[in-house]
Amino acid sequence: MKIALALEYNGCGYYGWQKQPGHITVQSQLEKALSGVAGEKIQAVAAGRTDTGVHALCQVVHFETQAKRPLTAWVRGTNALLPGDISVLNAFEVSDDFHARFSATERTYLYYLLSRSARPGVNHGKIGWVHYPLDLEKMRIAAGLLTGEYDFSAFRSSECQAKTAVRQLTRLSIVRHRQYFIFEFRANAFLHHMVRNILGALVYVGQEKYPPEWVQMLLEKRDRALAAPTFSPNGLYLSGVRYDARWNLAVSGVTRPIDTL
Repeated sequence: MKIALALEYNGCGYYGWQKQPGHITVQSQLEKALSGVAGEKIQAVAAGRTDTGVHALCQVVHFETQAKRPLTAWVRGTNALLPGDISVLNAFEVSDDFHARFSATERTYLYYLLSRSARPGVNHGKIGWVHYPLDLEKMRIAAGLLTGEYDFSAFRSSECQAKTAVRQLTRLSIVRHRQYFIFEFRANAFLHHMVRNILGALVYVGQEKYPPEWVQMLLEKRDRALAAPTFSPNGLYLSGVRYDARWNLAVSGVTRPIDTL
């Protein structure tokens, strides 16, 4: 059997999604719990590899197993063995040709950013923070210049292993909710640190360090050294993964008001 899961997690206590020797990761915790339910070793594959400190509202994974369990067991049984900051939301039986990563057609990330003089307390680790005001309209102009299909070399990390830096950013919206700015990024796929590097550039524009047109220059130059530093992972959430309707997975996207974080 091949099973797909939708899960959410608080990434504060984990060294990202992917298993790494000597570190506690979301993948290692999930595979340990799934193996306990299945009675055999389970390997899970995710739709996207979130970095250290990055959260998920709707991560999608798949795994194969010889164990026959009701779908409710993969949810409740796994949750019983998981730490409290990781939760399986749904389980689906899928066909053998489904792949959580390669079958995905779109990913969505949300970033919650607090703009005020005092650092966050209750939401520490769950939101990003700047201690200065930001110009919403200028950031929106810059966001519009980044939307489309481009070579995002200026916004990829030096460790990025993707064969090409060309990505189609189909949505980059920014809304303000009192002291919070909520950024939504939607693309066919993302490069390593792409969202956090774009966010760093948008914040520079919001600070009025550079005009909105500066981001267009970054796209054209394709030089990471010219761009802003990688922004904090704290407010970043993988919020949804979209699949073709034939897979019948109701996990296309999740949005969440800032008041519930």
